Amino acid sequence: MTADTITIETDEAVRFSAYRALPEAGTGPAVIVLQEIFGVNRHIREVCNFYAEEGYVVIAPDLFHPFEPCIELGYEPADFEQAFDYFKRLDVERAVADIGATVRAARALPEVTSKPGKGDVGVVGFCLGGKLAYLAAAHCDVDAAVGYYGVGIDDALDLADQIRCPMALHFGGLDQFSPPETVDKIRAAFADRDDVQLFVYDNADHAFNRWGNDHYNPGAARLAHTRTLAVLRAALGPHYDLAGLADHHFELEFAARDVDATMQTMVAEPYVNHVPTMTGGTGHDNLKRFYKHHFIPKNPADLQMKPISRTVGVDRMVDEFVLCFTHDCEIDWLLPGVEPTGRYVEIPFVAIVTFRGDKLYNEHIYWDQASLLVQIGKLDPTGLPIAGIETARKLLDKEQPSNDLMPNWATSADKE
Repeated sequence: MTADTITIETDEAVRFSAYRALPEAGTGPAVIVLQEIFGVNRHIREVCNFYAEEGYVVIAPDLFHPFEPCIELGYEPADFEQAFDYFKRLDVERAVADIGATVRAARALPEVTSKPGKGDVGVVGFCLGGKLAYLAAAHCDVDAAVGYYGVGIDDALDLADQIRCPMALHFGGLDQFSPPETVDKIRAAFADRDDVQLFVYDNADHAFNRWGNDHYNPGAARLAHTRTLAVLRAALGPHYDLAGLADHHFELEFAARDVDATMQTMVAEPYVNHVPTMTGGTGHDNLKRFYKHHFIPKNPADLQMKPISRTVGVDRMVDEFVLCFTHDCEIDWLLPGVEPTGRYVEIPFVAIVTFRGDKLYNEHIYWDQASLLVQIGKLDPTGLPIAGIETARKLLDKEQPSNDLMPNWATSADKE
């Protein structure tokens, strides 16, 4: 992606700046990112870059420009004090008008495109921007709106009937600025709207999406982002064939065994984690080293995957399969430090592949390491609730016996 600063002009000939991030393709639908009370600071610019990786032309207007241009605050106590002062003095009507001007400017950009049947501009806002996203949905003719922990939405529920675009609102269950009774009030106002979704993340606080912040909650942030993408993709696009992208990546890994081509299917800083052995890599250089020396050339000659199921979502794909091979070489990523045993193995696998736009971002891969160790003769299953190749055979054939590892199974034979 690339980034620059553009100028927005209002109907009253007022001019203000906006940060713009373009996707790798150079064109796409627009997402207007609405700032927190700290201005268009480094974090908001990183959010813009993040959504550009998802395929959007992203614009973050400087909504504090009436105070002075390009206000950019951090998170020290003095910054918070100044930020709340701006928040209290902000002319909300002026801010909404500026958002409207940004929406119109976005639609005039040659980089902003849309597909038949799709819109071209959505808004995503955080904190102050969360409420402004709600107001933009009512006043600014946007095609989708998403608000994160927007404070004060409950004071503007009289606008609910004016909102005609799909909308999602995210709240932290621990957020004192939007307590449960506030969230319930908002939920009730949209109870009959299938296109308005409200999500609460029980263990998350205010600002749970602000990475680097004490309140950052990675689990809530990741789930909220997936749900946000679901709204944006449905309303704006772009659509990506995630299964096709993944299959191409796997072909380069396992068939072509081409390290450089494999890396080109991934984002600039991807990561891979093989969960049972904690092998893989984080970041381009570490992952390329892993692929080049410890993964792609370290697979048995007869390795094959027998598919069981595939589930494709808005930004990830889950593959369930049985991995079959003869342990004829040391497999660094799967059995690190274990000399080849020559034994044949079948083990159930689950691979969760996450995408940003049309590139792979990460892979989380799971398997039953105990079953694997049993099959190569490194773990004695006697007296342990583990099995060998039977786990794979049962997955492939549901008629295989169940409950053989459960001594108490026989005790229920005569019970209803």
